[in-house]
Amino acid sequence: MKFLSDLFPVLLFFGCYWLTKDMFLATGIAIAATVVMVALSWIKHRKVETMQWISLALIVVMGGATLLLHDKHFIMWKPTVLYWLMGAGLVYGQLSGRFGMKSLMGGQLQLPETIWKKLNYAWAAFFAVLGAVNLFVAFRFSEAVWVNFKLFGGFGLMIAFVVAQSIYLSKYIEETP
Repeated sequence: MKFLSDLFPVLLFFGCYWLTKDMFLATGIAIAATVVMVALSWIKHRKVETMQWISLALIVVMGGATLLLHDKHFIMWKPTVLYWLMGAGLVYGQLSGRFGMKSLMGGQLQLPETIWKKLNYAWAAFFAVLGAVNLFVAFRFSEAVWVNFKLFGGFGLMIAFVVAQSIYLSKYIEETP
């Protein structure tokens, strides 16, 4: 359910853009939807996760700059900034002795520390590459292609990475009779 609430502003952005072809209206809708999702999280749980705060800050700052300066490039940078912050957070955590991926997945998987370390760095590298690919698409292709990539390309690459990671990790998962 949380995944859908995180995806909701992106889906509204995408839908609004394809209905209107107006990047600025779509950006305004995404900002409003993100504010609503964070508010609902607070009302329902009396808590907002760190990533939700970061996403809110980025959409308000980058989306706000897009609207105030009437420059779509700010919103096109937003996914890259988010991906790079996530990757940097994983690297920083690891250098501080914490494995971010273990914190997220440790309840479901028991892995050797060396594998957690590799997994952490793999995700950090993936986010770095995904951020660079976003910029490549944003500045080398049309606005419409970037909007499609924002939803389908990023999501598709994420699914492919998760599948590849699952195949790699499968040798560490013990079968229970």
